[in-house]
Amino acid sequence: MKFASLKKILDLAEEKKVAYGAFVAVSFDSVLAAIEAGSEMNVPVIFITGTDCVELMGGFESTVKIVKLAAANSSVPVVLHLDHSKSFEDCVKAINAGYSSVMIDGSYLPFEDNIAITKKVVDFAHPLGITVEGELGRLLGEEGDLIVKGPDAAQTDPDEAVEFVKRTGVDCLAVSIGTQHGAYTAEPNLNIERLKAINSLVDVPLVLHGGSGTPIDQVQESIKHGIRKINVATDVLAAMIDKYVELNQADGFKYNTSVFPKVKDAMKGFIKEKMDQFLLN
Repeated sequence: MKFASLKKILDLAEEKKVAYGAFVAVSFDSVLAAIEAGSEMNVPVIFITGTDCVELMGGFESTVKIVKLAAANSSVPVVLHLDHSKSFEDCVKAINAGYSSVMIDGSYLPFEDNIAITKKVVDFAHPLGITVEGELGRLLGEEGDLIVKGPDAAQTDPDEAVEFVKRTGVDCLAVSIGTQHGAYTAEPNLNIERLKAINSLVDVPLVLHGGSGTPIDQVQESIKHGIRKINVATDVLAAMIDKYVELNQADGFKYNTSVFPKVKDAMKGFIKEKMDQFLLN
């Protein structure tokens, strides 16, 4: 099977004025959980894999094989997306392995350097039909080896967003409007006014990272103003681990393989709930 184009999936989200969830993939069962959820909901499935996830699954080529095996009977389009890559080289590796989408995250760089590395990836990827996501502004918190601490000034500047999109040619833009990677340490408050300004100025779909733990009313409000992909990682892992703990603490627990389908179903149930919420239901 060939993975679907993220650009086409986001164009569909724009047409429907909804968002599609992008869920972390760390193992065969986590992938299968999302495939089953998407097939039952008739919703496209987007997988996000940081380089830490790729290492867990044995490298880029192994990750592609695992996702393709799990998606063999999928009734909906499946996107495999490299998340938060900091290097051109990793983007090339992912594309050559069979990924259909990559994110080059130059948000830690000065503005001009971010533009340069993002455009370099775009120039390589677009002739091959690969979608490219860029990022402008920085999220607080931790994801993999990414650690960011900072004030509201780290949020995406609308005028810079216009220039960034125009000069790089990215297909979608991850914006910083108050979400956080990992678990929140304080009550989140999305900057919807900033999002409105960005959405009114740029002509590409917008992406919300740090979807875990963000109040659903704020998430749904962001969808109304241009967010078309929402990354969810921490909460998927929490659904997995919490189910393991629950089963382990139950009376009569035994260490055997019957644990794994139950854990997979817990992730699947969570993902279905998120998919439904992102459709504004």
